[in-house]
Amino acid sequence: MKRLAILGSTGSIGVNTLEIVGRFREEFEILALAAGKNLSLLHEQIKAFKPRLVSVLDQECARALHKALEGIDVEVVYGEEGLTRVATFPGVDLMVSAVVGSIGILPLLAAIEAGTDVALANKESIVTAGEIIMKKAHEKGVAILPIDSEHSAIFQALGGKMRGDGVKRIILTASGGPFYTLPAEQLKQVSPQEALAHPVWDMGPKISVDSATMMNKGLEVIEAHWFFQVPSERIEVLIHPQGVVHSLVEYVDSSMIAQLGVPDMRIPISYALSYPKRLLAGIPSLNLVELNHLTFDHPDFAKFPCLKLAYQALETGGTLPAVLNAANEVAVEAFLGGSLKFTEISLLVKRVMEEHEVTSAHTIEDILMADDRAKEKAKDILEGGVLC
Repeated sequence: MKRLAILGSTGSIGVNTLEIVGRFREEFEILALAAGKNLSLLHEQIKAFKPRLVSVLDQECARALHKALEGIDVEVVYGEEGLTRVATFPGVDLMVSAVVGSIGILPLLAAIEAGTDVALANKESIVTAGEIIMKKAHEKGVAILPIDSEHSAIFQALGGKMRGDGVKRIILTASGGPFYTLPAEQLKQVSPQEALAHPVWDMGPKISVDSATMMNKGLEVIEAHWFFQVPSERIEVLIHPQGVVHSLVEYVDSSMIAQLGVPDMRIPISYALSYPKRLLAGIPSLNLVELNHLTFDHPDFAKFPCLKLAYQALETGGTLPAVLNAANEVAVEAFLGGSLKFTEISLLVKRVMEEHEVTSAHTIEDILMADDRAKEKAKDILEGGVLC
């Protein structure tokens, strides 16, 4: 039996992870959960899976959950320290990191330091501190298994390896999001509700907006670089609206291997949880007869400048990927809150990147300092009201 800890248990990835665990009680046991402030759902998860440790957003949430859990034997902690305690809970075999944002960096490093394997959906940690994290994982002999459908597809196409040896290029597929066919001049008027209406995947608000701007794909380019040790010029993005081919690998002999499946996150989640086995997870098969056609197209960098900014951050290196990610977190929050237009997300990120003095990123302190400064700079720019 594999014993699990989950960071982000009430989010989309966390909920799907627990659904799989619930189907395979003989395979998995939940030892610890971390969530934010969705206490009602967390309460249900605690009753269903009986973890020994639970972490929530803050002390107020901890008090409220304690009161609701009267009679249930579980320790409740909170905050960043609580996340780290869940990530390093004794006896855990696999830590599932499904939190959103750079808050996932320190718990991830703590889990690696403790020698715990990781199933990773928190892309921001690899984007901002990929070199440090992958080096530490190698030193500790810790496996980092990708949960993102694209990186899971690449992992499978590479035969379960985390190095792109013999690879000519990696092709990341992108659905294009809700605005793929929308004329560029209309993007200024789109609402948060429209940006959240993803045509293929059911995701959380931050990732949905990132998909609409194609920043999500840019972050995945940076992830792919660190996961598979492939340079940026050999990582390509193609628009694939059907969401059936989850990514491809082209080898030096020009043969291509792709991973196909219905767009259901339970597939890559179950593979990461059970690796190297596979689970009969009750997911419908892809009907190839009904699949009339598959289309691929090059992304429009002018229409979706966030993708270009991500390539720029990766090629420059140092602290710039952390700055890209931090500025984007602030920009997306402002857009969802109604204080920033959709097309201004990329403008804010670009402005913060341009005003940042890039330095080396040899330590986690370098990364966290760049993250903090970029967020402060982005907020200052928003308060000033001038992006250009």
